[in-house]
Amino acid sequence: MNHSHVAYGALGLAILLEVVGTSCLQKSEQFTKPIPTAIMAACYFGAFYFLSHALKSIPIGIAYAIWSGLGIVLISMVGYVVFRQRLDLAAVIGLGLIVVGVIVVNVFSSSVTH
Repeated sequence: MNHSHVAYGALGLAILLEVVGTSCLQKSEQFTKPIPTAIMAACYFGAFYFLSHALKSIPIGIAYAIWSGLGIVLISMVGYVVFRQRLDLAAVIGLGLIVVGVIVVNVFSSSVTH
């Protein structure tokens, strides 16, 4: 299997774990609920573990741009669907620009390993 495929798979898993961890952070109610707090800690640990593996092949700036960009969009979607947190037009436009930025980096940057 190609190293970049493995690295991007690890990055994708890291992003998903970070989103689940952040969702559990909301549910932990400032660490007063033990189960969501434990899940949050495990997810954050796993997220950083897989991010560290992604960094073997993906430059840190690129990995972090993808991590933060997609993480922001995904957690905003979770906030909207699960926590009923509304987004105004400016927020939706800003999130769209983040997605466009991640696409530009991945499609046009020679820094990205494919």
